[in-house]
Amino acid sequence: MSYDGSDSPLLRQRNGRALSVTPHLPAPAGHHRALRILRRACRWQRRVATLAALGYFAVFLTLTVEAPSLMARPALGGLPTGLLLALAQVPVTWLAVILFEYTARRYVDPLARRVSRYGGPDDRAGEPRG
Repeated sequence: MSYDGSDSPLLRQRNGRALSVTPHLPAPAGHHRALRILRRACRWQRRVATLAALGYFAVFLTLTVEAPSLMARPALGGLPTGLLLALAQVPVTWLAVILFEYTARRYVDPLARRVSRYGGPDDRAGEPRG
């Protein structure tokens, strides 16, 4: 069974001319570049937030296994150091979330707005929208 795209309901009109569906044409360079930058920013953001939260947890586990005498030593208010470090995981996790949100608003959201201006590979040959 073959597919003939000439009768496709996906044909669109622009300036009175019918456009054919051409999924094999490459997207404009501006759109690809903006998407590549957005993906890179999202990856960086995920890695930093993950390393902040999981890194602290890994340090806590390592200290628990390798230095149990340090973790059992009394700290502020007579609580063991291990318990204080365990309780500190909650604020560290919230700091990772705040860092994630900050970097999203500061770096990723403007890039996403830039990508959305291009609209996609089939919109007006990749020219930015008004």
